Amino acid sequence: MFVFRYFCVLLVSASVSVVQAEPPEAKFQYKSPEIQIPEASAGEPVLKEFSLERADRYLEQGTAAWSAQRKCVSCHTNGMYLISRPELTAELGPPTKAMRDFFVAELRKLQGQDRERLLSGIRPTQIAYVAAGLAKWDQHVSRKLSPETDEALRFMLSVQSDDGSWGNADCWPPFESSSYQGATVAAQAIAAAPGWREALKDEALQGKIKRLLTYLREKEPPHDYGRLLLLWTAADYPELLTAEKKQALISMVRKHQLPDGGWSLRTFAAPGAWGKGNRAEKLQAEPEFDTASKGWKNLESDGHQTGLAILVLRESGVKADDPQIRKGIQWLLSHQRDSGRWWTRSLNTDRWHFITYSGTFYPLLALKKCNALPALQQTSSR
Repeated sequence: MFVFRYFCVLLVSASVSVVQAEPPEAKFQYKSPEIQIPEASAGEPVLKEFSLERADRYLEQGTAAWSAQRKCVSCHTNGMYLISRPELTAELGPPTKAMRDFFVAELRKLQGQDRERLLSGIRPTQIAYVAAGLAKWDQHVSRKLSPETDEALRFMLSVQSDDGSWGNADCWPPFESSSYQGATVAAQAIAAAPGWREALKDEALQGKIKRLLTYLREKEPPHDYGRLLLLWTAADYPELLTAEKKQALISMVRKHQLPDGGWSLRTFAAPGAWGKGNRAEKLQAEPEFDTASKGWKNLESDGHQTGLAILVLRESGVKADDPQIRKGIQWLLSHQRDSGRWWTRSLNTDRWHFITYSGTFYPLLALKKCNALPALQQTSSR
């Protein structure tokens, strides 16, 4: 009996050893039958040299995998793709037409929903992303207004809130965080559509645009991130800011620059100021948050905010050879990761880090605005 029990113990121990020896399941940030993009992490190796090819591949595969798997337009991935990618046509070639077709199909799907549903949750801002993506395509690719963009803009204005904003979620910052952010996307859509606003005769729609601009001019942004978006929007609508206020916002952005040369998303709002404050506990638990001073210490810059800050400063008239801009560009060129993306830690969870997607588009656009975007050596197929 003793021998039998001893043999069983050995057998169980061996079984446990086999289970423990199995490799952990691979985790992916974006995944489809054809695409597998590894999860994003702070430990991903940094490239020795900047690679536009790898950034391009990451962005193309990310939007394709998300659209195939999730089948919706999201602020943080394919929504960001069609808003940003058309502007890089000269450097990367035209964006994939399949993504524009996806947006048109999404427009039709949204138009089929009842009004109560359309006005709920994130849908008004989602509609603004659809309109902005189609408008950006017209602006940079076809270079003429399409019937679909005209239709999308009119539809977008039909779901405007009474105060002039666009309804949004308030729990997934920075994109799905506030109606203020949704309003800036709607303004971007209107400004991008070639000749649309200038040719608009409908007085009711003109009134809605006026209400939007009044909202942006008079509504106090919820935090410095919102103020950065206001400064960006004012590049298309100079009437939103007095010269004095514009300079004050530029100074605000400059003050957020970190010693390493970049910017961090985390310094642009207190942990409890994002959305309805549901990310405060997560952010305050991070090692860089100092509980005593209720501020951040020893932060490293991230791709999302460094790219966005430089992009907005450039579009606000700050010169490319400005010392702070040059320092930020050097940070971008020396911090791209092996996958082609830039690291940005999510404000929401430590699982997906989808913010690295905008955290890759914004750096590319910032480099372009500073004439610092290296040439693409091998154009990706579309």
